[in-house]
Amino acid sequence: MSSFEKLDKTVALVTGASSGIGRATALRLAAEGASVALVARREDRLEKLAQQIQEDGGSALSIKADISSAREAEDAVARTVAEFGRLDTLVNTAGVMLNGPSIEAPLEEWDRMVNVNLRGLMYMTKAALPHLVAAVATSPRKVVDVVNISSVAGRFAAAQVAIYNATKFAVTAATEAWRQEFTKQSVRFSVIEPGATATELFGHKEGQWEGFTAMFGEVEQLHAEDIAEAVSFIVTNPRRVAINEIVVRPTDQS
Repeated sequence: MSSFEKLDKTVALVTGASSGIGRATALRLAAEGASVALVARREDRLEKLAQQIQEDGGSALSIKADISSAREAEDAVARTVAEFGRLDTLVNTAGVMLNGPSIEAPLEEWDRMVNVNLRGLMYMTKAALPHLVAAVATSPRKVVDVVNISSVAGRFAAAQVAIYNATKFAVTAATEAWRQEFTKQSVRFSVIEPGATATELFGHKEGQWEGFTAMFGEVEQLHAEDIAEAVSFIVTNPRRVAINEIVVRPTDQS
């Protein structure tokens, strides 16, 4: 018999839920039984996703928020707990990638990556932690989870990727430090580091996919659902199992 557990009577919050990995993850966690708070800036997409989850028999809450604002991040967590009564799982998928030659890069692009990829994740985690710790006591599974989506760019540096590298290295490092700090309280911290994945990430700035293929060659990209599967694997494990880090690369990517 499988040791994996359903997420019935638990609540998950997913950032970046309007597209890509966030959207796929929200659908997967809802299918596992969790009530899901959907957080992103594009309200129309969130509402359509919430409707889809509800039509499939799940429970979802659409929350328009810019997580690079500490206040909006706090409000998103507060609304989730007010609506669903608890918080058991936080999945930080929101991110932006704006790579290119450093001299020509507008400083605003670097600020945006730091604000979304790092500050946004920090703000969401900070706001969620008290609720996650509190949820352990009444959790049917006696464990809660934070899953942070980093990148293989959080494992190795590359030319013209400096600030994106910096944010993703920071996410990986922070996740490990939080893991050590909260593991005795049954709060599991995990990081997933995907390689090239078919999402909107490469479309955030013209020429990024061309730069990637020049460096690594043509590859068959991962699907967002592949990363959602990894998230599900992490959070449905029984309490005794903590998956600290998962690297997921396309078979063709060296």
